[in-house]
Amino acid sequence: MTYLKKAALMLALLGAAACTNGDRFGNNGEGGAGGPGGANGGIESGTLDPATPQYFNQTVGNTINFAVDQSTLSPSAQSVLDGQAAWLMANTTYIAVIEGHADEQGTREYNLALGARRAAAVRDYLVSKGVAGSRMRTLTYGKERPLASCSTEECYAQNRRSVTIISAAGVS
Repeated sequence: MTYLKKAALMLALLGAAACTNGDRFGNNGEGGAGGPGGANGGIESGTLDPATPQYFNQTVGNTINFAVDQSTLSPSAQSVLDGQAAWLMANTTYIAVIEGHADEQGTREYNLALGARRAAAVRDYLVSKGVAGSRMRTLTYGKERPLASCSTEECYAQNRRSVTIISAAGVS
């Protein structure tokens, strides 16, 4: 058999083998639609596993916003943080890094301090709900990491925030 015929036969066999059972690992198994090799990078488009950081980010919510020059928690922020506390209590193998952010108004030093107060307010609230303080740490970025870069109130409002980043214990 010539090299070209062997190559064509090999491609035909590989193609047939790949199509034999597209769901051989199940919908959630490796190689399945939602597995690590899936078309969407391993994140299912349907229901996420409630014990994953992706679920925390998309369903519980990892971001809360603040009013101008404030680090007090609004009722809607407290509602999101109640969900974060419940998730963290149910998933004790994860730790949280709480980032504090500010808009671009004010000096760098003022915004770093404001971001620190915002992160501390979130951490203190989560501790008051039963999350161990040893599982959390805070960072402040002030105005250094804006979500939106423009000089309108809509942009400023997006940048006045706290973000809770979840990672496995021992990874920070």
